[in-house]
Amino acid sequence: MADECRHAAGIKDVTPSALGCEECLKSGSWWVHLRLCRTCGHVGCCDDSPNRHATKHFHATSHPVIEGYDPPEGWGWCYVDEIFLDLGDRTTPQNGPIPRFY
Repeated sequence: MADECRHAAGIKDVTPSALGCEECLKSGSWWVHLRLCRTCGHVGCCDDSPNRHATKHFHATSHPVIEGYDPPEGWGWCYVDEIFLDLGDRTTPQNGPIPRFY
């Protein structure tokens, strides 16, 4: 699938910004699943979460690819090309235990 996405070549190895959704941790909100920006390492919550911080991060930055991150799930999503990517052995390890809020 990666060759159908023009942004797959730009996927970076990143350091996660937080042990949960960065904005939800600051505001005291909760999330369902986490997404990791594979451009800068921002950790945001998924679109099933009340605040949808990962998608908001994409709209603010235009960083195209996120990774399913709690635990690392082996897939990515390109917001621009609207396609799933198989990250194979390029998943990002977690820095520590991820808090659960659901």
